[in-house]
Amino acid sequence: MSQAQLAQRIQALEESSTLGMTKKARELAAQGHKVISLSVGEPDFKTPAHICEAAKKAIDDGFHGYSPVAGYPDLRMAIANKLKRDNNLEWGSENIVVSTGAKHSLANAIAALINPGDEVIIFSPYWVSYSEMVKLAEGTSVIVQGAFDNNFKVTPEQFEAAITPKTKMVMFASPNNPTGSVYTESELRDIANVVARHENIFVLADEIYEYINFTQGGHFSIGSIPEIKERVITVNGVAKGHAMTGWRIGFIAAAKWIADGIEKLQGQVTSGTNSIAQKAAVAAFNGSLDHAYEMKAAYDRRRKLVVEKLREIPGFKVNMPDGAFYAFPDISYYFGKTDGTTLIKDSDDFCSWLLADAFVATVAGSGFGAPDCMRISTAAADEQLVEACDRIKAAVAKLK
Repeated sequence: MSQAQLAQRIQALEESSTLGMTKKARELAAQGHKVISLSVGEPDFKTPAHICEAAKKAIDDGFHGYSPVAGYPDLRMAIANKLKRDNNLEWGSENIVVSTGAKHSLANAIAALINPGDEVIIFSPYWVSYSEMVKLAEGTSVIVQGAFDNNFKVTPEQFEAAITPKTKMVMFASPNNPTGSVYTESELRDIANVVARHENIFVLADEIYEYINFTQGGHFSIGSIPEIKERVITVNGVAKGHAMTGWRIGFIAAAKWIADGIEKLQGQVTSGTNSIAQKAAVAAFNGSLDHAYEMKAAYDRRRKLVVEKLREIPGFKVNMPDGAFYAFPDISYYFGKTDGTTLIKDSDDFCSWLLADAFVATVAGSGFGAPDCMRISTAAADEQLVEACDRIKAAVAKLK
């Protein structure tokens, strides 16, 4: 027996480049190397104490059984209240489905709406799993590339030019992973105008980095635009803004018929998500956001520190990210260069070489639809970020 026995849909899937690089970094660290891992998109903060206390109380109060498929009623109501408070989104608890992380929520939405042959427009650069989720649903990804000079953002003209009779959905993240780009309210309204002209297109809006937004205008939810509200599926969760990556709580907010379809799907695959984590999430959504603002201030400081350091490296082109916790430099200057042993042909080669030579783990841009770039997570201590940038600068000096 071999992997050839696996279903074609699994054989066709690419390994997550972020998880793959993180695995390599851990293997090198286990061998005794001092690896600085900037590959994983995970806050380096602990979950706030009041959220942890809510989880402990849930254990003591006996929430040990199966939870409702769509989530506990108090959590769904807390999410509905959060959406009204923070996003100007008027959805009831019946419009909410809680899942095992925002990744699960995205996959559910795609599986519930996409038929074989349907086209999904993905604004690029994009999170590595988007296109693979579409592939699993037997849809076709249509990648629309945002230009470096436009801070990697897709224009409404580009978006509309990509629409065909087969287009069923457009999906994007703002703030964006991997670029940190943030679509302004004006830009999102222009995109919404395109959607409004094409009545069969749905919007899958990934807002998981909502609280890590450094723009003066702040976060704007495209689902709050009345003309397209019924066709927008908003996805969010607790991982980034509340430092709860391991708790695995995400959600969708959408028209009831979409939410019902997703609940039906989830009922046959995972059922309700972890009961204790749900009760912790209630505390996250109902409680103070002071911790989110404190983390945002740290990420703001770190993005400025890292961009300043990266701009000192010859050949690197670096935008200042407006959100999330990543830098996304263009490293194509080094393609075709060698240290005398290894030839750097592309971003995959560059990141693999960098890990082997400088013990700094990053992620190649190829997995994000941007093969000239690499992603660097700034969710690490300041001193680690400085040392990592210094190692990168010393390493690339060897490439001729």
